[in-house]
Amino acid sequence: MEWQKFAEEMAVLARTLLKQDSVQETLDEIAASAVKLVDGCDAAGVLAVRKGRAVTLSSYGDMVEESDRVQGELGEGPCFDLARHADEDRVFRIVDMTRPQPDWPRYAEAARALGIGSMTGILLYTHDEDFGALNLYARRPGVFTEENATAGWLLASHAAVALADARTIDQLEHALETRHAIGEAMGILMERHGMSEDDAFSVLRNISQHHNIKLRDVAQRIRDKRAGGPS
Repeated sequence: MEWQKFAEEMAVLARTLLKQDSVQETLDEIAASAVKLVDGCDAAGVLAVRKGRAVTLSSYGDMVEESDRVQGELGEGPCFDLARHADEDRVFRIVDMTRPQPDWPRYAEAARALGIGSMTGILLYTHDEDFGALNLYARRPGVFTEENATAGWLLASHAAVALADARTIDQLEHALETRHAIGEAMGILMERHGMSEDDAFSVLRNISQHHNIKLRDVAQRIRDKRAGGPS
Protein backbone atom coordinates (compact mmCIF):
# COMPACT_ATOMS: atom_id res chain seq x y z
CA MET A 1 0.00 0.00 0.00
CA GLU A 2 1.23 3.49 -0.82
CA TRP A 3 0.86 5.11 2.58
CA GLN A 4 1.50 8.66 1.41
CA LYS A 5 -1.34 8.39 -1.11
CA PHE A 6 -3.54 6.75 1.51
CA ALA A 7 -2.81 9.56 3.98
CA GLU A 8 -3.88 12.10 1.36
CA GLU A 9 -7.07 10.13 0.77
CA MET A 10 -7.75 10.08 4.52
CA ALA A 11 -7.41 13.86 4.66
CA VAL A 12 -9.92 14.22 1.82
CA LEU A 13 -12.24 11.72 3.52
CA ALA A 14 -12.16 13.63 6.81
CA ARG A 15 -13.31 16.80 5.06
CA THR A 16 -15.92 14.89 3.04
CA LEU A 17 -17.43 13.26 6.13
CA LEU A 18 -17.75 16.57 7.94
CA LYS A 19 -19.60 18.06 4.96
CA GLN A 20 -22.43 15.53 5.12
CA ASP A 21 -25.83 16.95 6.05
CA SER A 22 -27.10 14.14 8.28
CA VAL A 23 -26.04 11.16 10.35
CA GLN A 24 -27.35 8.78 7.66
CA GLU A 25 -25.37 10.50 4.90
CA THR A 26 -22.26 10.29 7.09
CA LEU A 27 -22.79 6.56 7.65
CA ASP A 28 -23.37 5.94 3.93
CA GLU A 29 -20.20 7.82 3.03
CA ILE A 30 -18.20 5.79 5.57
CA ALA A 31 -19.37 2.47 4.06
CA ALA A 32 -18.78 3.60 0.47
CA SER A 33 -15.33 5.00 1.29
CA ALA A 34 -14.23 1.73 2.89
CA VAL A 35 -14.88 -0.15 -0.35
CA LYS A 36 -13.21 2.56 -2.38
CA LEU A 37 -10.10 3.06 -0.26
CA VAL A 38 -9.20 -0.34 1.23
CA ASP A 39 -7.58 -2.66 -1.32
CA GLY A 40 -9.61 -5.80 -2.02
CA CYS A 41 -12.65 -4.73 -0.01
CA ASP A 42 -15.83 -5.78 -1.86
CA ALA A 43 -18.46 -4.61 0.62
CA ALA A 44 -18.73 -2.67 3.86
CA GLY A 45 -21.36 -1.71 6.38
CA VAL A 46 -22.02 -0.23 9.78
CA LEU A 47 -23.74 -2.59 12.20
CA ALA A 48 -25.33 -1.37 15.41
CA VAL A 49 -26.70 -3.48 18.22
CA ARG A 50 -29.36 -1.75 20.30
CA LYS A 51 -30.82 -3.57 23.28
CA GLY A 52 -29.65 -6.86 21.83
CA ARG A 53 -31.15 -6.23 18.38
CA ALA A 54 -28.87 -6.02 15.35
CA VAL A 55 -29.56 -3.11 12.99
CA THR A 56 -27.78 -2.36 9.71
CA LEU A 57 -27.24 1.40 9.80
CA SER A 58 -25.59 1.50 6.38
CA SER A 59 -24.40 -0.94 3.75
CA TYR A 60 -22.45 -0.75 0.52
CA GLY A 61 -22.26 -3.88 -1.60
CA ASP A 62 -23.65 -7.38 -1.33
CA MET A 63 -23.63 -9.65 1.73
CA VAL A 64 -23.60 -6.89 4.37
CA GLU A 65 -27.23 -6.87 5.48
CA GLU A 66 -27.54 -10.65 5.45
CA SER A 67 -24.34 -11.01 7.47
CA ASP A 68 -25.67 -8.52 10.04
CA ARG A 69 -29.02 -10.30 10.19
CA VAL A 70 -27.38 -13.68 10.80
CA GLN A 71 -25.18 -12.34 13.58
CA GLY A 72 -28.19 -10.74 15.22
CA GLU A 73 -30.34 -13.87 14.99
CA LEU A 74 -27.60 -16.15 16.28
CA GLY A 75 -26.26 -13.72 18.87
CA GLU A 76 -22.77 -14.73 17.82
CA GLY A 77 -20.10 -13.53 15.43
CA PRO A 78 -16.97 -11.40 15.31
CA CYS A 79 -18.85 -8.11 15.88
CA PHE A 80 -20.44 -9.38 19.08
CA ASP A 81 -17.09 -10.63 20.37
CA LEU A 82 -15.52 -7.29 19.46
CA ALA A 83 -18.06 -5.42 21.59
CA ARG A 84 -17.81 -7.86 24.50
CA HIS A 85 -14.04 -7.41 24.67
CA ALA A 86 -13.90 -3.71 23.77
CA ASP A 87 -11.39 -2.96 26.53
CA GLU A 88 -8.93 -5.48 25.06
CA ASP A 89 -9.15 -4.89 21.32
CA ARG A 90 -11.18 -2.72 18.97
CA VAL A 91 -10.30 -4.63 15.79
CA PHE A 92 -10.92 -8.16 14.53
CA ARG A 93 -9.47 -9.79 11.43
CA ILE A 94 -10.49 -13.06 9.80
CA VAL A 95 -7.90 -13.94 7.20
CA ASP A 96 -9.64 -17.02 5.81
CA MET A 97 -13.32 -17.65 6.46
CA THR A 98 -13.08 -21.04 4.72
CA ARG A 99 -11.15 -22.36 7.72
CA PRO A 100 -12.97 -23.50 10.89
CA GLN A 101 -13.98 -20.68 13.24
CA PRO A 102 -14.53 -22.38 16.60
CA ASP A 103 -15.64 -19.19 18.41
CA TRP A 104 -18.77 -18.83 16.24
CA PRO A 105 -19.21 -21.94 14.06
CA ARG A 106 -22.82 -21.21 13.08
CA TYR A 107 -22.06 -17.70 11.89
CA ALA A 108 -18.96 -18.89 10.00
CA GLU A 109 -21.03 -21.48 8.14
CA ALA A 110 -23.57 -18.82 7.14
CA ALA A 111 -20.80 -16.41 6.15
CA ARG A 112 -19.25 -18.99 3.82
CA ALA A 113 -22.66 -19.54 2.22
CA LEU A 114 -22.86 -15.80 1.60
CA GLY A 115 -19.54 -15.92 -0.23
CA ILE A 116 -17.47 -14.17 2.44
CA GLY A 117 -13.83 -15.18 2.10
CA SER A 118 -12.26 -12.79 4.58
CA MET A 119 -13.43 -10.06 6.90
CA THR A 120 -12.23 -7.35 9.25
CA GLY A 121 -14.09 -5.04 11.59
CA ILE A 122 -13.45 -2.06 13.81
CA LEU A 123 -15.49 -0.96 16.81
CA LEU A 124 -16.77 2.59 16.24
CA TYR A 125 -18.45 3.18 19.58
CA THR A 126 -19.92 1.51 22.66
CA HIS A 127 -22.61 2.87 24.97
CA ASP A 128 -23.88 0.77 27.86
CA GLU A 129 -24.84 -2.51 26.12
CA ASP A 130 -25.14 -0.94 22.66
CA PHE A 131 -22.35 -0.74 20.10
CA GLY A 132 -21.57 0.10 16.51
CA ALA A 133 -18.94 -1.45 14.25
CA LEU A 134 -17.60 -0.87 10.75
CA ASN A 135 -17.26 -4.20 8.94
CA LEU A 136 -15.29 -4.81 5.74
CA TYR A 137 -15.86 -7.88 3.56
CA ALA A 138 -13.97 -9.56 0.73
CA ARG A 139 -15.00 -12.51 -1.40
CA ARG A 140 -11.46 -13.88 -1.51
CA PRO A 141 -9.60 -15.31 1.50
CA GLY A 142 -6.38 -13.57 2.48
CA VAL A 143 -7.43 -10.05 1.45
CA PHE A 144 -7.28 -8.45 4.87
CA THR A 145 -3.61 -8.65 5.66
CA GLU A 146 -2.21 -6.81 8.65
CA GLU A 147 -1.50 -3.87 6.37
CA ASN A 148 -5.03 -3.73 4.97
CA ALA A 149 -6.52 -4.13 8.42
CA THR A 150 -4.45 -1.15 9.55
CA ALA A 151 -5.84 0.86 6.64
CA GLY A 152 -9.35 -0.09 7.74
CA TRP A 153 -8.56 0.93 11.31
CA LEU A 154 -7.28 4.34 10.17
CA LEU A 155 -10.41 4.86 8.10
CA ALA A 156 -12.61 3.84 11.03
CA SER A 157 -10.81 6.28 13.33
CA HIS A 158 -11.78 9.14 11.01
CA ALA A 159 -15.26 7.68 10.73
CA ALA A 160 -15.75 7.48 14.51
CA VAL A 161 -14.89 11.15 14.95
CA ALA A 162 -17.15 12.23 12.09
CA LEU A 163 -19.98 10.02 13.32
CA ALA A 164 -19.75 11.42 16.85
CA ASP A 165 -19.79 14.94 15.41
CA ALA A 166 -22.78 14.17 13.17
CA ARG A 167 -24.72 12.58 16.00
CA THR A 168 -24.07 15.61 18.22
CA ILE A 169 -25.27 18.00 15.50
CA ASP A 170 -28.31 15.80 14.89
CA GLN A 171 -29.16 15.84 18.59
CA LEU A 172 -28.78 19.61 18.78
CA GLU A 173 -30.97 20.14 15.74
CA HIS A 174 -33.58 17.79 17.18
CA ALA A 175 -33.52 19.69 20.49
CA LEU A 176 -33.95 23.02 18.71
CA GLU A 177 -36.86 21.68 16.64
CA THR A 178 -38.50 20.32 19.79
CA ARG A 179 -38.13 23.61 21.64
CA HIS A 180 -39.57 25.51 18.67
CA ALA A 181 -42.57 23.15 18.38
CA ILE A 182 -43.37 23.41 22.11
CA GLY A 183 -43.03 27.20 22.05
CA GLU A 184 -45.39 27.48 19.09
CA ALA A 185 -47.96 25.16 20.70
CA MET A 186 -47.84 27.17 23.91
CA GLY A 187 -48.43 30.33 21.90
CA ILE A 188 -51.50 28.77 20.27
CA LEU A 189 -52.97 27.80 23.66
CA MET A 190 -52.23 31.22 25.13
CA GLU A 191 -53.90 32.97 22.20
CA ARG A 192 -56.89 30.65 21.98
CA HIS A 193 -57.66 30.26 25.69
CA GLY A 194 -56.12 33.35 27.23
CA MET A 195 -53.66 31.28 29.27
CA SER A 196 -50.43 32.38 30.86
CA GLU A 197 -47.16 30.88 29.65
CA ASP A 198 -46.90 28.66 32.74
CA ASP A 199 -50.49 27.43 32.37
CA ALA A 200 -50.00 26.65 28.67
CA PHE A 201 -46.92 24.58 29.43
CA SER A 202 -48.76 22.79 32.26
CA VAL A 203 -51.52 21.80 29.82
CA LEU A 204 -48.97 20.33 27.38
CA ARG A 205 -47.17 18.48 30.15
CA ASN A 206 -50.38 17.06 31.64
CA ILE A 207 -51.56 15.78 28.24
CA SER A 208 -48.14 14.22 27.68
CA GLN A 209 -48.14 12.44 31.04
CA HIS A 210 -51.79 11.38 30.98
CA HIS A 211 -51.65 9.88 27.48
CA ASN A 212 -47.99 8.76 27.64
CA ILE A 213 -47.10 10.83 24.56
CA LYS A 214 -43.87 12.73 24.10
CA LEU A 215 -44.17 16.44 24.78
CA ARG A 216 -42.95 17.24 21.27
CA ASP A 217 -45.67 15.05 19.73
CA VAL A 218 -48.36 16.75 21.82
CA ALA A 219 -47.09 20.12 20.61
CA GLN A 220 -47.07 18.92 16.99
CA ARG A 221 -50.69 17.75 17.23
CA ILE A 222 -51.77 21.18 18.47
CA ARG A 223 -49.88 22.83 15.61
CA ASP A 224 -51.45 20.45 13.09
CA LYS A 225 -54.97 21.16 14.38
CA ARG A 226 -54.40 24.87 13.99
CA ALA A 227 -53.08 24.38 10.44
CA GLY A 228 -56.19 22.37 9.60
CA GLY A 229 -58.55 24.99 10.99
CA PRO A 230 -60.38 25.43 14.29
CA SER A 231 -61.35 22.26 16.15
